[in-house]
Formats: sequence, structure tokens, C-alpha cells
Amino acid sequence: MSQRISAAQMLKPIAIGLLVSLAGVGYLGCKKDEPPPPLPSPASPSVTAAPAPVLELAPEDAGVVDAADADAAKKGGGGGGSSMKACCAALAQNAKSAPPPNNQYMEAAALACNAAVGAGQSQAAVTAAIQGALRGIGMPPGCK
Repeated sequence: MSQRISAAQMLKPIAIGLLVSLAGVGYLGCKKDEPPPPLPSPASPSVTAAPAPVLELAPEDAGVVDAADADAAKKGGGGGGSSMKACCAALAQNAKSAPPPNNQYMEAAALACNAAVGAGQSQAAVTAAIQGALRGIGMPPGCK
């Protein structure tokens, strides 16, 4: 009762399984893309672009300052020169104890503050320069 199985009989199911799996992969894996649609012919009329509008530059006011306005600005000075110097000093002092990178922002704000105060700018201009250099960090109480 001993049956002998030949090598060909043992390999037959394995070969059939390989052929079926290869056929499935070949059928499912190799799909060709559709060709792209044809380009429009140059003979067809295309949409004409509207001409770009011409920009006309209007002359601006040269910023002529009256003598009375200049004297008032010198007397008033925009206000807050000494208080802004105190703000610059407070920024420099706070920069020494602030953690990085806030200390770098505060040092840059102190430099911008000193430059703006030295240039004689108004308190609003100095405050704007400080806020720009601080990058969202709160201003010291001496600057508010």
C-alpha cells in the first residue's frame, strides 16, 4: 500500500499556484495611462487679454513745513524725550536678566529706542520702533 509520489506530482500544485498569482499580478499591476487630451489648435481663436490698465502716478505733497509748525515741533519735541530715555534704560536693564531669545529682542529694542530718541523722533515713533524690535514681547512698565 505504499504509494510513491513522484517529484512532478509534488511540483504540479506549486507551479499552478505560481502561474495563477503571476497572471493576477500581470493583469492588475500593468494598467496603461490614458493619453492626454489633444492640445487646442493654433488656428482656433483664443481669448484676447484685456489691455492692462495704465497706472497714473499723482504727485504727492512735498511735505513743506510752515515756520510756525517747525517752531511748535521744536518746543514740543513730540513729547516724552526724557521718559523715552528711561524706557531705553529699562529695556537695556531687563535684557540683562531675560532668558534667550528674549534678551536679544530686548537688546535690539534698546538700541532702536536709543537711536530713535537720539534722532529726536516723537514718542509714538519711538514706541513703534520698540514694539517692532520686541517681536511680541511685553514692553517694560517704564515704556507704557
